[in-house]
Amino acid sequence: MKLTLKLINECFAIHSLPVNSDIPAQVFNAPIYFIAKTFDETSIVLPQHIYLNSDEVEPDWQALEVVGPLDFSLTGILSSISTVLANEKISIFAMSTFDTDYILVKKATLQAAIAALRTNNYQVI
Repeated sequence: MKLTLKLINECFAIHSLPVNSDIPAQVFNAPIYFIAKTFDETSIVLPQHIYLNSDEVEPDWQALEVVGPLDFSLTGILSSISTVLANEKISIFAMSTFDTDYILVKKATLQAAIAALRTNNYQVI
């Protein structure tokens, strides 16, 4: 199954914070954000223009949203997309929500990622 991906018109930064960090208020005021906490770290994806004091930051990511909602019975969505991009040597940062998936690629590789996806019959809007 080939899906449609929508380019999000926002540049993102991926932040790494210590595991015991409080989440800064500006995160919750952002129009879009992702937070992941593990036993070892806290990661926050945030629009790049919002300042966050973090241990490490990786800027210049663009997001492609898999247009959903996606049913939980669907399999291989991220695997298929990541394989297309891996074959082009394009690194990704993937995130999932209840309804859909997001694939982040570096801004410098965005056009190559879109071309590769379209070549493999994905619609990118």
